[in-house]
Amino acid sequence: MNDPDPRRSDSQWPDSRRGDPERSDQMDSVREAVDRSRSGAPAAGAVVRDRFSSDEVFQRIVAAADEEITSGSRELFFSGLAAGFAITITFLLYVSVSTATGEDPILSALLYPLGFIYIIIGGYQLYTENTLPPVALTIERLASVPALFRHWLIVLAGNFSGGAIGAAVLTWTGVFSPEAATVATDISRHGLETPWWDLFFKAVFAGLIVAGVVWVVYASRDTISRLVVVYMAFLSVPLGGLFHVVVSFTETMYLVFNGELAVLTGLTRFVLPVLLGNTIGGIALVTVVNYFQTSEHRLESARFEGANRQLSIREWLFGSFVGRSYVPLINTATVPTAADSDSYRLMVPIANPRTESRLVEFACTLASRNDDAVVHLVHIVQTPGRGARGYSAGQRERIAAESEEQLAGVRETVADYGVACETSTVVSHRSFEEIFAVADRTRADLVLMGWGVNDLWSAARAERPLDELANKLPCDFLILSDRGLDTSRVLLPTAGGPDSDLSAEVARTLRETDGSEISLLHVVDSASDRDQGEQFLTEWAADHDLGDAELVVDDGGDIEGAIAREAADNTLVIVGATERGLLSRLVAGSLNLKVLSDLDCSVLLAERPTERSLLSRLFGR
Repeated sequence: MNDPDPRRSDSQWPDSRRGDPERSDQMDSVREAVDRSRSGAPAAGAVVRDRFSSDEVFQRIVAAADEEITSGSRELFFSGLAAGFAITITFLLYVSVSTATGEDPILSALLYPLGFIYIIIGGYQLYTENTLPPVALTIERLASVPALFRHWLIVLAGNFSGGAIGAAVLTWTGVFSPEAATVATDISRHGLETPWWDLFFKAVFAGLIVAGVVWVVYASRDTISRLVVVYMAFLSVPLGGLFHVVVSFTETMYLVFNGELAVLTGLTRFVLPVLLGNTIGGIALVTVVNYFQTSEHRLESARFEGANRQLSIREWLFGSFVGRSYVPLINTATVPTAADSDSYRLMVPIANPRTESRLVEFACTLASRNDDAVVHLVHIVQTPGRGARGYSAGQRERIAAESEEQLAGVRETVADYGVACETSTVVSHRSFEEIFAVADRTRADLVLMGWGVNDLWSAARAERPLDELANKLPCDFLILSDRGLDTSRVLLPTAGGPDSDLSAEVARTLRETDGSEISLLHVVDSASDRDQGEQFLTEWAADHDLGDAELVVDDGGDIEGAIAREAADNTLVIVGATERGLLSRLVAGSLNLKVLSDLDCSVLLAERPTERSLLSRLFGR
């Protein structure tokens, strides 16, 4: 029996079949099976289709861009340095083969692509190739414009540094024969003798060809295909008389080191137009074109939950100056609705839901005092530096589902306290930074997190200095060092200030919920200051509704010694931040009050956000 061609569109099926829902479902199944096997591979089994769709290629590029945009400055620079030095191989071979073949235009170019092959296949950072994938993130508003420029500048600085080192080696060593040195000078002068606008447009086409390598390389399934693509693409640069910016910079520095050219002249007359042309050609003619030829579902396939994960316009334009500059791989946290805006939100970032149940219980104790409190449990998953490339859309959904399953147990814990609960999962290279981003976007009133061997920030990477993040808090922060948490007897050292106010709020909550006994400690410099210290502590206790607490004034002037002595009779110590902030010192590993690490009882560090002046932000004080 001859079946109708299943590749026909819906409009080609007979009306009787389009009108039958059951038959329509059957035909949809047939079309789906055939669609998966159009390349010739079976619709089921171990064999897979032999090429990726445009959506799949775009998703792979976004995954690669995720790795690049989240790389640290050091690794970016040195990867760019290696790539820049590898360009020296291209210049070396082009000159050497030109010398050997009498500058034959075709034969001279045969080994030109070798340096680029090392770079592309080796995964080094070259401005015109590996830096274009982040443009896809930026277009999707998954990375900010400042983050893109930061990435470009670091890679370009690395490329130019590597190219300059290579040019110096070729100039001042005997790598080139006298004849080859003469040819090298002639080749380098060619760019300077080309008019500015001719350089620019030649570089635009070079950018088009070279950046197109990115798309085709990620569409390839095997190394041989990639080698062929890279070789043919870069062979077209010298054959077409085009210009690549890193090669042009290396040629410029070769002339500079030979004393034949001033640096500024070479940069403005040769390197600058090539840089602009490569950039515009790569972005406008490749990345944007390929972006718009993918399906409308590209964002959903590139990031978990699609458009809900985009940066705001302000974040996209100004990055971390106004919020965040990067959207993590998975972030299921949602912005509270207007109806939830009046609730008291307590956020608890946790790395392992199975082992941090006591932290969650403590959060519930603090939240139970508020009738409209919401405990938001955020499972922070720190990914390795090279882990994003293998995360397909299905894998990301599976990670989120597994995380929610792990959070089920702690959700039950929260329910036992009669407190509303929300859960979400964040998978990111910047786990520490995401704590601040999620707290800010979900309008958290308080963040409670753990402090110990497995700090969430211990292996995390952040775009901004961690100290700067910790000195710009989005809300109140509590850091708990759980050493067998017992809230029966609480010691609260205080010298006044907003952070001590937060400590007092926590102490009052524990007194009301757990019946905790509170002791207040104030340290003065000498016995002559005792009366003044007692007066301060009495007034402070009254102002903070802790008049029934035990008041202890120590006149030894030794804060750490006093805390250690009094903590021996208590089960929990609550310490407010000092002027520089506790979080910043925890991150830097320079906590002034070393005694807090030596105490046997649990310690709770409290810090309240304060506005910092421009002078304070610049000089850290």
